[in-house]
Amino acid sequence: MERLCATVEDYPQEGIVFKDLTPVFADGAALKQVVDAIVESFAGQFDAVAGVEARGFLLAAAAAYATGTGVITIRKAGKLPRDVYSESYALEYGEATLELHREDVPAGTRVLILDDVLATGGTLGAAAALLERTGAVVAGVGVVLEIDALPGRANLDGMEVVSLLHV
Repeated sequence: MERLCATVEDYPQEGIVFKDLTPVFADGAALKQVVDAIVESFAGQFDAVAGVEARGFLLAAAAAYATGTGVITIRKAGKLPRDVYSESYALEYGEATLELHREDVPAGTRVLILDDVLATGGTLGAAAALLERTGAVVAGVGVVLEIDALPGRANLDGMEVVSLLHV
């Protein structure tokens, strides 16, 4: 799986090293390995899977299908048509806002959050905050790749985090 990760220097801006996992997702065997490993780590602990736009959608949909659970989409600002909760957060290279429909997640639902990379933890922390505002319980966070030099895990303090690869 690691052999399929692409590294892009100076993207999306100078000084950032972007880890592109789309080649992993394009390889059927690798995608299956990733999804199976993540859902196995949280077996029996979640009722739904949330994916963070955009690559998290790929993982969440595959994991939800594999486990027979529902999928929840956490979108970038301005993409959802109904009433939303919004959460702004800092990125390694700026700021962003995520949104979630207010009525899409019943209170008490145990939700596994999936995304491709854990870097600063801002995106996943915002996703967790949105879910908690609906009354959901964050069952854990699963990522394919964690960048150990950045404070992502520390910024998700108190949450179970599973990373399949570390760089």
